[in-house]
Amino acid sequence: MNKNLLIVGYVWPEPKSSAAGSRMLQLINLFQTDNYNITFASPCAKSYNAFNLEIIGVKQVSIELNHSSFDNFIKMLDPNIVLFDRFMMEEQFGWRVAEQCPNALRILDTEDLHGLRKGRQLALKDGKSFDLGYLFNDTSKREIASIYRCDLSLIISEAEIEILKSEFQIPDSLLCYLPFLLEEISKSDIEQLPGFETRQHFITIGNFLHEPNYNAVLYLKETIWPLIIKQLPKAELHVYGAYVSQKVSQLHNQNDRFLIKGFAESVSKVMQESKICLAPIRFGAGLKGKLIDAMQNGTPCVTTSIGAEGMFGSETSRLQPNGFIEDIPQEFANKCVALYNDEMLWNEKQKNGFEIIHFRFQKKQFKNNFLTRIARMSKGLESHRLHNFIGQMLQHQNLQSTKYMSKWIEQKNKHNSK
Repeated sequence: MNKNLLIVGYVWPEPKSSAAGSRMLQLINLFQTDNYNITFASPCAKSYNAFNLEIIGVKQVSIELNHSSFDNFIKMLDPNIVLFDRFMMEEQFGWRVAEQCPNALRILDTEDLHGLRKGRQLALKDGKSFDLGYLFNDTSKREIASIYRCDLSLIISEAEIEILKSEFQIPDSLLCYLPFLLEEISKSDIEQLPGFETRQHFITIGNFLHEPNYNAVLYLKETIWPLIIKQLPKAELHVYGAYVSQKVSQLHNQNDRFLIKGFAESVSKVMQESKICLAPIRFGAGLKGKLIDAMQNGTPCVTTSIGAEGMFGSETSRLQPNGFIEDIPQEFANKCVALYNDEMLWNEKQKNGFEIIHFRFQKKQFKNNFLTRIARMSKGLESHRLHNFIGQMLQHQNLQSTKYMSKWIEQKNKHNSK
């Protein structure tokens, strides 16, 4: 029997621009190892950095928002599984999938918890401690409703699994922990990496369309970097990232050695040239791709507790970080200086990074359990949904409200085009 997977993408994957793009390719590869025929569909316009999925055997289709053409498309495709890339795509297309392909398993890839990130951003803006009042925001309400409407949601961080279970009371049956799915770093690969003496300067990297990344760079510029160059006056900070805007470009300052470098064609190359990766994330969610990139390339990091969240394990099984975790600016800067000057300490933290990749993010640790679980769910889908009454209720309500709003928009667009 043919196994068909439809991925409804929020954007076209850009693995060189964002961790989300890399993760999407990891998920595609995971399904391909189980012989799925994959179609990737998105209403988003393709950017210059979009990955050509056809070269890895994935069909690419452009779809329209609020248009019945999607109904005909998905009915003809008749997928066994539909994977929504972020909850916004489930909101837009989930009711159409439920109507046209009711027997398809519906999976939500959250990427990270958008409501958690939004709540932390609001708390930071208000200068207050993050609490349930900030967590239970409108974005969280939409996201949690989407999780309930789907048969399974992929959660990238154990910390987020715990939040969903403890604060939102989401049952285990609807959640699947699936972090970054990485290949083993071989001993020979490690031996070929540049060492302490051949590296220089600091690096930070991240897609500037992602607000936590811009905020972190601004925080570096205004608060942390001045503390570092007081102690290391010859050091430079190289700032990489896709989609550099004017507000980012104007942070460039040659005299302060705060250098906006822009898009990195090869993250591995620029990471291996650098001595330390800085990630002073003050709000956000999920796992930080820049920390994974740093560990894979043997570059120790200094980050915050939010940056480190979900990366090193729980309190009982926690591995030592590949650097330091500091939230106080002066302490953050001091740890940067210590790492920069101490080769023995640097080597120790680099080794920790390799161990984290090996013990926490190996694809082979998660592959079989995940594929077995979705196969079992597909066979017992009716029973699975029967035990998710909240999901049934929200699906009913969403189908009614979203369906008629979408149809109204479609008719309005037809009228306006005449």
